[in-house]
Amino acid sequence: MQNEEGGIVEEEFRVAYVVDRVDTFGTALLGLTLECSRCHDHKFDPITQRDFYSMFAFFQNIDESGQTSYFTDPIAVPTLLLSDEATDAKLAGLQRKITAKERRLPALREQARAAFEEWLRAKPAALTVPGLVGEFTFEAMVSNKVDNLADPAKPAHAQEGPKLVPGKSGQCVEFNGEDGFTFPGLGHFTRVDPFSLVLWLQTPSHAPRYVVLHHSRAPIDAGSRGYELLLEEGHVAFGLHHMWPGNSLKVVSREALPTNEWVQVTVTYDGASRAAGVRVYLNGIAAALEVVRDGLVKDITYGGGEPDLAIGYRFRDSGFKGGRVDDFRLFNRELTPFEVVHLAGQRDLRDAWEAAPEKLTVPQREGLLDYYAANSFPPGLKFVAELHALRQEQNLLIDPIPEAMVMQEMAKPRPAHILRRGAYDAPGEAVSANTPAALPPFPAGQPRNRLGLARWLLAPDHPLTGRVAVNRAWQMLFGKGIVETSDNLGSQGSVPTHPELLDWLAREFVDTGWDLKRLLKLIATSATYRQSSVASPELLARDPGNQLLARGPARRLSAEMLRDQALAVSGLLVDKIGGPGVKPYQPEGLWEEIAMGKPHYDQGKGDDLHRRSLYTFWKRTVPHPAMVTLDAAERNVCVARRQNTSTPLQALVLLNDTQIVEAARLMSQRMLEAGGASLDDRVAWIFRLVAARRPSGKELAVLKHLFNEQRELFTAQPQAAAKLLTVGEAVNDPVLSLADLAAGTVLAEAILNHDEAVMRR
Repeated sequence: MQNEEGGIVEEEFRVAYVVDRVDTFGTALLGLTLECSRCHDHKFDPITQRDFYSMFAFFQNIDESGQTSYFTDPIAVPTLLLSDEATDAKLAGLQRKITAKERRLPALREQARAAFEEWLRAKPAALTVPGLVGEFTFEAMVSNKVDNLADPAKPAHAQEGPKLVPGKSGQCVEFNGEDGFTFPGLGHFTRVDPFSLVLWLQTPSHAPRYVVLHHSRAPIDAGSRGYELLLEEGHVAFGLHHMWPGNSLKVVSREALPTNEWVQVTVTYDGASRAAGVRVYLNGIAAALEVVRDGLVKDITYGGGEPDLAIGYRFRDSGFKGGRVDDFRLFNRELTPFEVVHLAGQRDLRDAWEAAPEKLTVPQREGLLDYYAANSFPPGLKFVAELHALRQEQNLLIDPIPEAMVMQEMAKPRPAHILRRGAYDAPGEAVSANTPAALPPFPAGQPRNRLGLARWLLAPDHPLTGRVAVNRAWQMLFGKGIVETSDNLGSQGSVPTHPELLDWLAREFVDTGWDLKRLLKLIATSATYRQSSVASPELLARDPGNQLLARGPARRLSAEMLRDQALAVSGLLVDKIGGPGVKPYQPEGLWEEIAMGKPHYDQGKGDDLHRRSLYTFWKRTVPHPAMVTLDAAERNVCVARRQNTSTPLQALVLLNDTQIVEAARLMSQRMLEAGGASLDDRVAWIFRLVAARRPSGKELAVLKHLFNEQRELFTAQPQAAAKLLTVGEAVNDPVLSLADLAAGTVLAEAILNHDEAVMRR
């Protein structure tokens, strides 16, 4: 489970996710209750707390956050794009074109050199820095607004009353951490749009985090979607994010800003969606950067309803408390180094501009060449526009591709510690990735990651993996494993009833290539499984739990099997394989009543109503009520065996659930159309359809009586028949008698509730 609640402690829930992985690994693959050792050692448990956190080290090396996004729609990172072959081919073709153009950029600069010399001799008198879309000096605030000198139609809007105080030049704005300015209509860039930010700022301290500027809705609970300029311990941090941290790029300056001094910070971005495309300048000088993340593959926009660019504050974040900002400029292009120097108030570009061509130094000449190639060289402008168009096309193709959560190893593993009392904020002794000491040692030469762990797990001589898998297969068919506690094969679990059989099956399973299908066939075709489940009173008294395997298994079908069986015999079942989850019938208003945020359940249509239960959309906080009533697990934690109850509610589901009633209607139609001419033939046909045998004489008589009785009632009450036949969206054949269809529907429901339809014997 992933938490999207605002205000949680991120590290607390990241630890909870990793703990859940360790617990699930132990339950599902080792048949051990590893979670018992999370907080401390146990006297009789060979799995120690050190063992637990050594396993923990295997499962924490993915680039994830402890919180997923509430304000955006992506799933928690890391993810895998679920594209089809045609889309993959298009993306590969676009990437080849983009890469080829990017490689030609240096040559394009050299190509401009000859034209540059001509331009240099006749350069215009005015020195300009093109692309300015926003310029705010904060000299005055009128009606809660500050003028935009670049575009008067788009002023800045004050939020929560920020103060204007003496600044770098004239007035500036000072923030209290909760106030700031928004810039409506400005700064709406995609991940492939070049842009630049220039501002003078003064930081009061080297606090852990200051939000200086951002174009996003919120930090972690929006996945930091958008872009942001932060100060982290005084270091300038800039990032573009689709979903932090696994689908983001972020760089941080190695140099920290001095406190209480004015520094011009400039950030330029080239639109390449790579950390290498970001440059940070401090007072016009390029800063050395450390790459924190470099994995941005999807857009940074919200797909509509874009937030405003803002300075000084952010919802649920640490604003620029006590900080000051002056002379903020926004450009819709990547500035060249000479332009950055010029905006920092230094003379390099102006001196070069004013000097005679023959008096230029080499750095000045090369800086002017960059300026010319970026702003005045027609082939270069055309080339850059073409590159941008290719990146836009790629972005539009990638953005709608659905994603699936995956595990992806980080290049540098996170450090792991024993957590005292299991608390996320109480790290103790450091540990490395390792397997429990009571089990076979980790193989020499294998990487200490999940790949090495998988190889350890599937070693032919591993004592647990084969036995756990075989025991669960036995449980699937017999309702109970050879070791009844299939989630605990340890010393505190049940003793195996047939240890030699478990050993032999495990050896056979491993030696035949871990072939689960072969294993299930072997068990299902055995004389043991094929016995009758009918037992004499003496045998039941002697062996009520069937530990002697003297009879075949008898158990109720699972929730999914009961629903799928009804769909199959009615002819409604859709055999399509794969695809997204679907939303079949459930009581109206259930989500609105229970789930956080009162979401609406958009019931599916057509084939979506009749997909296999495997594809039913599962909301953990409000699971499908019919499934839960019939003992389906809620899926909040790993469950190795389901409970098997018997309650009146289960009978009500199998008589009244919309899915069952609809299936019964279609079973009735099939009976009337294909079951034969006589009532005997029809009743026998529909009974055999479900029970896979012909009814006995007594059963046939009872079912015929039920059909005739119901037909009389529905003939006398046609409105009741019509009401019953409207349950569900599938349509019956209008030429058939309503009374016959309705009576057949009740008959079908009775058969679907028959012992042989509900129980596997």
